[in-house]
Amino acid sequence: MALLVDVFGFLTVVLHGLTLAAQIRRTAGRMAAFAALALALCEAGGVALQGAVLASTLGIDPAALQSAVFVQAAGIKIGAALLLALLLAIGRTPGVVLLAVGAVELAAAVAVTHAAARMDGREILIGLTLLHQFGAALWIGGMPAFLMALARVHDGVSTHLIGARFSAMSMAGVACLLLSGAGLTLFYVLGPDLDPQGLYGTAYGVMVAAKMALFAALLLLGFGNFLLLRRLRARPNTPVRRLRRFAEVELGIGLTVLFAAASLTSVPPAVDLAHDRVTWAEIAARNTPEWPRLTSPAVDSLYVPATQAKLDAEAAARAGKPSVAYVPGGGVLSQRNAADIAWAEYNHHAAGLFVAAIGLLALLAQAGVRPARHWPLLFLGLGGFILLRADPNVWPLGPLGVWESLRDPEVLQHRFFGLLTVLFALFEWRVRTGWGHRGAALVFPLACALGSAALLTHAHALGNVKEQLLIELTHTPLALFGLAAGWARWLELRLDWPERRRAGWVWPLCLLVCGLLLLGYRES
Repeated sequence: MALLVDVFGFLTVVLHGLTLAAQIRRTAGRMAAFAALALALCEAGGVALQGAVLASTLGIDPAALQSAVFVQAAGIKIGAALLLALLLAIGRTPGVVLLAVGAVELAAAVAVTHAAARMDGREILIGLTLLHQFGAALWIGGMPAFLMALARVHDGVSTHLIGARFSAMSMAGVACLLLSGAGLTLFYVLGPDLDPQGLYGTAYGVMVAAKMALFAALLLLGFGNFLLLRRLRARPNTPVRRLRRFAEVELGIGLTVLFAAASLTSVPPAVDLAHDRVTWAEIAARNTPEWPRLTSPAVDSLYVPATQAKLDAEAAARAGKPSVAYVPGGGVLSQRNAADIAWAEYNHHAAGLFVAAIGLLALLAQAGVRPARHWPLLFLGLGGFILLRADPNVWPLGPLGVWESLRDPEVLQHRFFGLLTVLFALFEWRVRTGWGHRGAALVFPLACALGSAALLTHAHALGNVKEQLLIELTHTPLALFGLAAGWARWLELRLDWPERRRAGWVWPLCLLVCGLLLLGYRES
């Protein structure tokens, strides 16, 4: 149960992200029925996880949790989702009935948000949250149905009719998101004093800023499709391949926004964090360029090995059994010393060398330098480096076993990123050398986008709130440029010439920027 408590925060973000993703994918017919069923399952898993943690940490009888608001709201959401799945599976259900059930589900979802927990301005915040989720459902939730409809027509007139109808609906969704997003940012981030420090000096504000950047990318893609539809109305023979490809990227980025929104539920609003805010001067000082670390400290100088050696010596002196310096999954964060900070900086700088070299070689490959096409092999080195060096307390460098260490959420995430890196390295190298199946080329952009989305929810186990935020401030740009790289590569593969050529220059530049950001990473 200690393990469950330790990974609770990370699993909650993931489950809530899946819940939101399922929540907006009710489109039509069978796909909508499966989406509603997925929503019910994710919600059931989330409430079971929260109930188990509360029961174990507070000693509450699980039966007593039935009166808790989050349990009751989850029950309503599960019931509404199952009813939707049933009605959609039966078919021929009037639209007004489906909308009514969906409204019940949406109301129950808002009942467990920050808005419902506020003491001041609750009614306004609940209304804004309802509008925000409704806007996301209109825009991102309608995207799968839009793509399905486009796949079934092959003439310009029909494509324009479908696009115009979805464009009107998505613009309504954008209006809802802009209005509600501005209001929620004012209440939760800036506060009555309109203090910009809430945006850059708190974890909540940084995630809101990341959502704003992703929202801007969605607007650009949507605007590009809007211009294409205008040309299509005048010239029905206009090529429309870009319409579908931009919509695919919109859907991918939109789902990422949902996971970013899910992560907001795990941190307090910026207006509630009066202390431990990061100042602009601290950000500037931390990000002042310095020469990268090219050597790392000895493993035995790190906090856990050094402390364990001290405990072993004390136990030997009294002929007793030594205590354990750190137990992964025990609910107690491992402390860090100067050597741990130096180790982390060296790891990031070494990874930056890999990524910068990959970006440069990929640019050379785009320019026609044939030997540079083997650049994906460098990702094998990066993945192996992450697996071996990211966590020095774990085998083969430290005393902890591989399976034992997976009880630590941060170690688990590092293992995930390392394996993900190795995966798309192998696939992309086969693509570049002409050995892989045509569909294998999509593994690289999807893996890049998935890893970057996961980086937005990546948690560092640090007891110092300000230090944790300063680290997240460096990881958030990495995630955004990683997303740009993945989806630019997707467009290169899916667009027609010459648009694919332009996209082909974007993603190597994004990788190069990621490498430079890693080389500038600091924790001191």
